[in-house]
Amino acid sequence: MKMRHLVWMAALILAAGASTGLAGDMRLGAGANYWTVLDDLDAEGVDDSGFSYLGTFQYRGDFVGVELDLEFLPSRFEEDFIAPQAYVILGSAIYAAAGLGILYANEEFANEPFFALKAGLDLEIAPQLFLDLSANYRFNDTAELGNRDTDIDTDTVFLGAALRVAF
Repeated sequence: MKMRHLVWMAALILAAGASTGLAGDMRLGAGANYWTVLDDLDAEGVDDSGFSYLGTFQYRGDFVGVELDLEFLPSRFEEDFIAPQAYVILGSAIYAAAGLGILYANEEFANEPFFALKAGLDLEIAPQLFLDLSANYRFNDTAELGNRDTDIDTDTVFLGAALRVAF
């Protein structure tokens, strides 16, 4: 049910961006992030940093854009997660974005979505080829770790790069 809400929200954001009549382009690509949690985790055997990989789609207008990502986070908090995400982007070469997503693991969605603030530099490195360098801060109240009794603070910083082709 939560996935259905996220899909509807992403569709509405795309429709709103497309209906503004702004000239823009669609971009499809892939990227990687290095992530680290802000607080030390006391849980034994749980990494507090790692890498994630994503497929990404953007619709970029002159100043407003929309981004949809599907991220794979291997071995984050001892589990493999998939995280669908949606962002609204303001700016062009230098931009800021706000969005939300939800974690999915073991055939279940997280109890709460995460929220994200993002800032980046979007460079056209060749005609129709863009390199996006970004910093992303994600937060929610708590996240449950599988069958553990303890919830943890999951404020996390992501530093990433994505390569996208415009079409």
